[in-house]
Amino acid sequence: MQVYLVGGAVRDHLLGRPVKDKDFVVVGATVSEMLDAGFQQVGADFPVFLHPISHDEYALARTERKQGVGYQGFSVHASPNVSLKDDMQRRDLTINAMAIEVTSLMDDSPITGEVIDYYGGLNDIDSKTLRHVSIAFSEDPLRVLRTARFYSRYYDLGFTIADETLALMRQLVDSGELTHLSAERVWQESSHATMQLSPHVYWQQLYDIGALNEYFDPLHHAWASIHVRETIQTALYFSGQMQLSLSQRWALLMASLNPALFDLKYKEQKPDEAMITKGILDIGNTVKVPKAHTQFAKLFVQQIEKLAAIDMLSAAEKIELIQVCGAHKEPDKLSQLLVTSHVFQLAIQHRQMMIALGSFHAIGMSDIQPNLKGPAIGDALQQARIKHLQANHD
Repeated sequence: MQVYLVGGAVRDHLLGRPVKDKDFVVVGATVSEMLDAGFQQVGADFPVFLHPISHDEYALARTERKQGVGYQGFSVHASPNVSLKDDMQRRDLTINAMAIEVTSLMDDSPITGEVIDYYGGLNDIDSKTLRHVSIAFSEDPLRVLRTARFYSRYYDLGFTIADETLALMRQLVDSGELTHLSAERVWQESSHATMQLSPHVYWQQLYDIGALNEYFDPLHHAWASIHVRETIQTALYFSGQMQLSLSQRWALLMASLNPALFDLKYKEQKPDEAMITKGILDIGNTVKVPKAHTQFAKLFVQQIEKLAAIDMLSAAEKIELIQVCGAHKEPDKLSQLLVTSHVFQLAIQHRQMMIALGSFHAIGMSDIQPNLKGPAIGDALQQARIKHLQANHD
């Protein structure tokens, strides 16, 4: 019997990140041997066990065969004859398919500390690449969301998704396999990704490959506007930097559904508030978003304009806002709403200045009269940049 520390613990150790959970693979053991050692089996048909003291997960080495649709359409084969290499081959990404042998079931100290790497995980750690282990990646639609989540998790380290892996993700989306994912798993992956340091990366990646259509259709349509998409991405980026709560981050994402927040013409037309609320509720119901997050998002989107103009509200409007928000019962909720509003306004201002910066860099000496001299050059550049911004501001 050999016991190996595997997956995320090895990956994060190599990346210098804190190791939160430890998972192990046991090669050469049987179910009865694990039970005799005091381990508790998790599930009747799945060879995963909880350690009697640490409660870490220990799985028998296993292989899987695709037999149906979705991420549950697999048959699992576990036996003492399954090798570590066979077990690692079924994993999603190379950086998650490395192992370190430990002393025994009851002693998880490494024997030598050598990293066992059959599929190039060490090279992909060095090159900061998320790459699939094998073509079996395309058999599990959940891996589309998982890879996007890892992308958001390690984006700040400079990781990118390999082109060939991205192609498989698109193939999975186009095949319709994502429709077989359970709402609970979609929310689990999406909520975890939204709480990463770079949550905007997850949502942008899903949008780019067309993966928002099935479960987040109102969001997919709203993000067809580059103004909406880039503003919300910026807001989500700031939410990660400022360590906002999941409710606050979800509210910023759902603000995508109110076009009046991004375009003056919609303010004049008075957007259909019922349709906006319906979009938030539809997404919430589709992916089983906890009610507290949906309610917070709905309240934020409904009251965002008042929250952004607190100093302009009358006494009567402030009292009404307190009542509507339930702040007389939950003062913290009003604070959270105000912070979320501040982040949203900051994102709008940031995008406006990025557009202005683009106009600044778009105009150079070749865009003004060549015979100008001295201060006239600076004046001409400034006026040309102003005109460019006025013509291109959206």
